[in-house]
Amino acid sequence: MALSSGQLSPELHDYVIAHSTGPDTLLEELAAETLERFPGSATMQIAPEQGTFMTLLPQVIGARSAVEVGTFTGYSSLCLARGLGKDGRLLCCDVSEEWTSVARRYWDKAGVSGRIELRLAPALDTLRELSPDVVFDLAFIDADKQSYVAYWEELVPRIRPGGVLLVDNTLWSGAVADPGRQDDVVRTIRAFNDHVASDERVEQVILPIGDGLTLARRR
Repeated sequence: MALSSGQLSPELHDYVIAHSTGPDTLLEELAAETLERFPGSATMQIAPEQGTFMTLLPQVIGARSAVEVGTFTGYSSLCLARGLGKDGRLLCCDVSEEWTSVARRYWDKAGVSGRIELRLAPALDTLRELSPDVVFDLAFIDADKQSYVAYWEELVPRIRPGGVLLVDNTLWSGAVADPGRQDDVVRTIRAFNDHVASDERVEQVILPIGDGLTLARRR
């Protein structure tokens, strides 16, 4: 969970930001409101540079359909919806009416609410209730870490060949590589990373952006 790419030194992070397309006024407003209203949870919001990446990626691969597991106040979904374009469709899965009410307002302000369907229910229930023929170009997982493997197993079969999966927080501030860290969440993320690394259905890389972002391409 990060508001910036914590794997980088402050100097290198500043350099990356200075040479990347930054968030517009609306995204800055959303980030500021999230921090003001939910200061204890604001680190759940993705880093601005990750948001830029998540707008560019759907454009690069020509994605028109996507699913997001874990929406919070809507920063990542807004970035994805913009990248999908006017004909794109994004399914958002979350359980919080309070958090996603903020997301809905900003989707409306951005003019992307018509591209987004929000389902307030446990994400595994939502995914398992989808028709067997529903396939996505892109998936983003950023919810409870204990369920990461379960989300992965539901979503990989639903990604088209050549489509991609993004998974957030897979470096956990570098703790995954620290043998001294043995708390439950770190062990859970390590186990998930091992699961992905051994999955022959995908090619994958962990990017040192935000709090670690796994990018996997369905074979």
